[in-house]
Amino acid sequence: MATIALNKSTEAVKLVRGAKKLAVRYFTTQLTEKQLEIQKTVKNFTNEQLKPYAAKLDREGRYPFKEIKKLADIGFMGACVDPEYGGLGYDYLSLALAVEELSRGCASTGMLLSIHNFLYANLVNEKGTQEQKEMFLRNFTQGCIGCFALSEPDAGSDVANIGTTATKNGDHWIINGKKSWVTSAIEGSATVVFATFDPALRHKGIVCFLVPLDYEGVFRGKKEEIMGVSTTHRAATACTVTLEDVRVPNSFVVGQPGEGFKIAMGQLDQARIGIAAHAVGISQAALDTAISYAKQRVAFGKSLSRLPSVQDRLTEMSVMVETSRLLTYRAATQVTTKNSAMAKYVAGRNAAAVADHCVQIMGGNGLSTKYNAERHYRDARGTQIYGGVTDIQKRLVGHFLLKENDAL
Repeated sequence: MATIALNKSTEAVKLVRGAKKLAVRYFTTQLTEKQLEIQKTVKNFTNEQLKPYAAKLDREGRYPFKEIKKLADIGFMGACVDPEYGGLGYDYLSLALAVEELSRGCASTGMLLSIHNFLYANLVNEKGTQEQKEMFLRNFTQGCIGCFALSEPDAGSDVANIGTTATKNGDHWIINGKKSWVTSAIEGSATVVFATFDPALRHKGIVCFLVPLDYEGVFRGKKEEIMGVSTTHRAATACTVTLEDVRVPNSFVVGQPGEGFKIAMGQLDQARIGIAAHAVGISQAALDTAISYAKQRVAFGKSLSRLPSVQDRLTEMSVMVETSRLLTYRAATQVTTKNSAMAKYVAGRNAAAVADHCVQIMGGNGLSTKYNAERHYRDARGTQIYGGVTDIQKRLVGHFLLKENDAL
């Protein structure tokens, strides 16, 4: 497995002529001992606790409560959270490694861990007050599930157009609106909610709230059914969350009113790292499945793996997996909007292509629910949509590329 760690420090190097100093970047394929230990721990967990049961979870559409509880027991429901609140205090790369390994065995579990950590727990840990951390974080490192409610029926990629309103009433706020595609809301205990106190202000009028999902006026809808699956993974759930005159204290506001858009964008930069890692795990699973099948299947008197056309597909799959992995690890160690958007764009696109190659190599069996290929295919497709569609990621990369070169 190729890995990458990015040394953030810069070091001057002397040129032979003029002894001019230049800042350079150093790359390495070697993870730290701690990161290798984390990777090994999660890989073992995946092989023992997830991979043997992933297909059954998918078929039955069963939320992986038992698996999530086991992950909480070993600390990964608060991977980057400060230890004083029950977390492990890991960096983003360590969390990305965990998401990748989990997604290799069960895409649903990998996605759930990614969203809970990158979009909920990290937000509260990094931006919450001490009071908020006590109420909305400590228990969430022990098994309670956190959610992120941003998208709406008429506001997906256009975040500034959200219609959920927040009206100040003394030392409280009254929230009204509807949120769509809220992952784990059915099973969750609290959610991050974004609302506007003045639609005319667009992105400058957005507030970020922490809202318990059992509060009066919060209604959770039925499990969404999409493409025959839920949020592309049958063992994961998503639903609509409706807020009707939900009264929350001012102490539930994260940051200041008007900072919600900035908070949301910063958290999505993190989320895209998680989704990219998720896509890498799915890609690796599809590649492993294709290789295993090609070794065993005989056609034209030889194994499929000896046919040039199959070898070409496997080669393309391997290159795409490694490209996605390197971009993802770079994004996790040097967090910028451009890096995370690039990682998600490439990893999502490549995951779909790798999964497609896997199905093609397996032929008719690739379409059969008796094999894992069709599950990988379904799992991969969603990585190009949630957390920001591929089209938006391309626009983001282009924008920051031109900005860096003074070309806007």
